[in-house]
Amino acid sequence: MKQMKLVALLLGFCVCLASCNTWNNMSKTGQGAIIGTGGGAALGTAIGAIAGNTALGAVIGAAVGAGTGAIIGKKMDKTRKEAEAVKNAQVETVKDANGLDAVKVTFNSGILFDTGKSTLSATAKNSLAELATVMKNNADCDIAIQGYTDNQGWKKSTAEQSAQKNQALSLDRASSVSSYLQSLSVPATRIKSVQGFGEANPVADNNTEAGRTQNRRVEVYLYASEAMIKSAQAQ
Repeated sequence: MKQMKLVALLLGFCVCLASCNTWNNMSKTGQGAIIGTGGGAALGTAIGAIAGNTALGAVIGAAVGAGTGAIIGKKMDKTRKEAEAVKNAQVETVKDANGLDAVKVTFNSGILFDTGKSTLSATAKNSLAELATVMKNNADCDIAIQGYTDNQGWKKSTAEQSAQKNQALSLDRASSVSSYLQSLSVPATRIKSVQGFGEANPVADNNTEAGRTQNRRVEVYLYASEAMIKSAQAQ
């Protein structure tokens, strides 16, 4: 109950900030300075819990200061702008578990894979090659890859069997993306997690084709590594 109250309080704080013109007109660097306070880590964790992304973020063992948040916010501004040039990618700024800016790159699985398959298409390889360049240009970012499906069943399968197959497919697809990025010289040590969530965490209504298309996706996150955080703290 206490946790729910805390989450509600923190979400209320976010709503207040979002409704403020000053906040909306502020750069990501400026927002990073505000979020990167003593309460920033708790705020980032609360948002991450709702988004299903609590694992994102280096384990640093202490709250991140405002100055550190501002420096990292500026770095992530640069990373996001580079990622926005990647074809077929939807790019946005999110928060990691430390309350720091991170970059989320989403690919519709229809662009990446044929239906029910985990083999990358030629279009996918071209887009991922562009993303790999962004990753290499921002070598102090850690990487996480997450695969998702819609909730549609498989032929001759029960609902439970279909859910298991969807989970396995989502992991296979995330793994295919990871393997291809590594083949393009993105170090495996930078890819901190590769996960398949199957039908979990839908971003749209599975009752419509348009919604199911959005739910079939692979999300790639670039977020501050421990080295980046320590470097920012030392400045």
